[in-house]
Amino acid sequence: MHKFQRGVSYSTFLLVLIIFSIVLKVVVAIWPAYWDDHIIDKQIQSVLDDNPAPLSSDKFASAMNERLSMNNINDLKIGDIAKVSNDGGQLNVAKRYEVRRHLLLNIDIVLSFEKNFDQRTAQAK
Repeated sequence: MHKFQRGVSYSTFLLVLIIFSIVLKVVVAIWPAYWDDHIIDKQIQSVLDDNPAPLSSDKFASAMNERLSMNNINDLKIGDIAKVSNDGGQLNVAKRYEVRRHLLLNIDIVLSFEKNFDQRTAQAK
């Protein structure tokens, strides 16, 4: 009778460990940027929902900067990541920005986020 070896070899275990480490590194590098974008979207939506009257661009920017600061997003300011305009008495917010994260050695990951909001559709929901 032949004996069959069970389990993984050292080289297979090492290869699986390296692949798992790389995947974990990528997740750790990009997760905070996606979470911050989710918080920013929720806060923009909340500011637009909470104010039934048309907001001015300056009031919106100050409210958003205050909310971002409360949510510990200190490296992004609403003036840098979004264009706020009043078209026809309705506030429009066009959010567009990129986040660059270091991955390994000289490899960076660039994450791009883009979304448009307007006060009329935000209040209709």
